[in-house]
Amino acid sequence: QVQLVESGGGLVQAGDSLRLSCAASGVTFGRYSMGWFRQPPGKERAFVAGASVIPGTIYYGDSVKGRFTISRDNAKNTVYLQMNSLKPEDTAVYYCAADLSASARAMSVSADGVEYWGQGTQVTVSS
Repeated sequence: QVQLVESGGGLVQAGDSLRLSCAASGVTFGRYSMGWFRQPPGKERAFVAGASVIPGTIYYGDSVKGRFTISRDNAKNTVYLQMNSLKPEDTAVYYCAADLSASARAMSVSADGVEYWGQGTQVTVSS
């Protein structure tokens, strides 16, 4: 059974940093593209960052480029999202995603068809 478990969310002030973690089980982690999406209140889920199985093949959403960094540790079956210089508009539920067949680039285009999702972790940034 595949499980993706996010952690690390919370309430912070604008300008602060947070690191989200997503621990995967039930998958051969190194074969999966991993990604982060977020869903602000009342809005659709949007791509944040993705890391393909090929090291260094990484994509970011335009709104987070230069502030967020995705990384993966295949030995720990974990993907991370380091979020710096947080803004109130970063407030959302953040979801981890995993897909065996789609690349991180494909994730960046559409969330449709992503195979596995975590339960989400809330990030709230106050001004």
